[in-house]
Amino acid sequence: MKLKDKVLIIEDEQNISNFISTVLTANDFDVLVANNGAQALSVITSHCPDLIILDLGLPDMDGGNILREVRSWSNLPIIVVSARTHEHDKVAALDMGADDYIEKPFGTSELLARIRTAIRHTRTPLENSSIARSGKFSVRGLMIDYDKHRVFVDGDDVHLTLNEFKIVALLGKHAGKVLTYDFLIREIWGPKAKADNQILRVNMANIRRKIEKNPADPQYIFTEIGVGYRMLDGEN
Repeated sequence: MKLKDKVLIIEDEQNISNFISTVLTANDFDVLVANNGAQALSVITSHCPDLIILDLGLPDMDGGNILREVRSWSNLPIIVVSARTHEHDKVAALDMGADDYIEKPFGTSELLARIRTAIRHTRTPLENSSIARSGKFSVRGLMIDYDKHRVFVDGDDVHLTLNEFKIVALLGKHAGKVLTYDFLIREIWGPKAKADNQILRVNMANIRRKIEKNPADPQYIFTEIGVGYRMLDGEN
């Protein structure tokens, strides 16, 4: 019999906690619940969940403290689910090590898809992934050839520049995860690069003109407004 993935919900609003619990239970997850930070830290160490759904606004501490504490010793996937919509809150959570950030209110399908993606990434690290085995990443007609440094859409070479390829290649390696603007800038242009999103936006606009059928409605690379970019996951 297949073992169920164990998900810890850290949420002090009872109605939201009950809703998420019901959805996850119906989709064959084993659910644990904590309604404050102290209880959450105890459950994490005693029950070893496979994934954490974390609200930032807890009654006894900020959820960021839990995020930092867990990241000091574990790569356990953590999805922040929060009513905080300001971009600096999203960026801070992702930079602290959150795997994803979902704003309240959210849809059931989106939550389940992001949970599956986060768990899958934990169990298929890059050194064991299809990219490492084949040198390629493919999703819905888009193919990144890491060995040849080329990107194809429906078999046609889209002729990216070097920096454009580096951006797409990095997003492909982390498909399904949000990469912040600052992270992308540091990785592409180096740690001393000016934290100016304009150069990244210009490159992304050029990339979308080359790979997307409709750049205004992208199907491969999505913008998380004020935060960064996310490549469509390879199993979607």
